[in-house]
Amino acid sequence: MNVSRIINIISIVAGGVVAIYAQAQERQNTYILMAGIMLLMFGIYRTSRNTPSKFEKEEESFIKTEKENEV
Repeated sequence: MNVSRIINIISIVAGGVVAIYAQAQERQNTYILMAGIMLLMFGIYRTSRNTPSKFEKEEESFIKTEKENEV
């Protein structure tokens, strides 16, 4: 595992734990909850940024560029 992947996993887990902790208290602290959600979303964003889309397929063609004929 590389360092970037470890950072992503740690931020996702830590954000989830902080968000659950903030929700579990009798009087919820909104700022801690927001920080947990932001950390969670940061980890998810970094993870999804490196995941390739299944719809993006580069089709190779025999024509690399098409020149317009000048009249």
